[in-house]
Amino acid sequence: MAGTKTYLTLTNLALNELNEVELTSSNFTSSRGIQTSAKNFINKAVNELYMAEIEWAWLHVNETQVLNTGQQEYTFPTAFRKADFDSFRLKPTELITNGEFTSNINNWTTVDGTPTYVSTGNGRLQLNDATVTQSISTIVNKKYRLTLRAFDTVGTGQAFKIQVGTVAEGTQNLNKTLTVKNFGNGAILETSFVATAQTTFVTINNPTTETNMQVDFVRVSADEIPINLKYISYDAYIQSRYTIDEKNTESQYGKPLFVYRTQDHLSFGVSPIPDEDIYTVEYEYFKTHTDLSAATDTLDLPDIYADVVVNRAKYYLYKLRNDVPMANIANAEYERGVERIRVEMLNRQEYMKDTRVNLNTTSRTTSNTSVLTFT
Repeated sequence: MAGTKTYLTLTNLALNELNEVELTSSNFTSSRGIQTSAKNFINKAVNELYMAEIEWAWLHVNETQVLNTGQQEYTFPTAFRKADFDSFRLKPTELITNGEFTSNINNWTTVDGTPTYVSTGNGRLQLNDATVTQSISTIVNKKYRLTLRAFDTVGTGQAFKIQVGTVAEGTQNLNKTLTVKNFGNGAILETSFVATAQTTFVTINNPTTETNMQVDFVRVSADEIPINLKYISYDAYIQSRYTIDEKNTESQYGKPLFVYRTQDHLSFGVSPIPDEDIYTVEYEYFKTHTDLSAATDTLDLPDIYADVVVNRAKYYLYKLRNDVPMANIANAEYERGVERIRVEMLNRQEYMKDTRVNLNTTSRTTSNTSVLTFT
């Protein structure tokens, strides 16, 4: 969890230890003398702690990058420091916008009735004699997977329709009447369709006036199995893949299988060059730190380790006073604190990361789900 202690708070903790006058939000930017030194030493302490290890857990970030047809290389985020190339994973791109209904039902067009948003769970679409639709970009003759979770909140057995076609409520690609009857965590529908146009409409229809029909999420993506991309060094890429990729025309592009780091270390590339706009890369990286500036700025560092930063700042403040004994004490406390963080936090995400390939990318619980019946 990111820290909540502000730049002002951290600075004052260090000043207080030295019995110096603390700063306020009103005079923070106009500080002078020892107060300015304390501010500078807080930033210096943070940078030293963050540079002590590259893979501090609080600097760990999960990132996604949508791949484009014909584009081989992609720039890392601005705050990028180091990528975990063992984490690179290729999955089909999610095509539905706001299919999770986390805060609203935006991006869904009302065909008839009055669909509403309800905050139950993580947010749901509620359909009372209502129909909604959304258009997505598809590739003709491409197979797509549709996944949906629905709730019948009173458990009486609720029928509704899923339609996929070239127009709203069109049934050219898919037309199913589903019955949901459950009392727990919803019922999962997984089905597929083949697109017949470049624009496809996904429509959800509750034809009755009952108010117990709710949709938790809707997802549509190309029917592709996620895979782990194999990392190869830039030199290995030049020797084994570069010539192939350079000679290939667009008709010879393919599904990426390899990932490499570019020569400037600021981007990554995939090979083969993507042949369709259906892929997304998921990966993990460790970010850099930007100096604290405003009084209200906070650190990524969890609050329980804020004392480590303060102790390092105290070390520099005592040195400024030529108080060697107290500087040595503060430095020893800092070094013990760094070792404590290493024991408790270094690479902790390795213990929490699930590396299994999961076709259902939601983090929502799906246990005790019932089965949808088709008619």
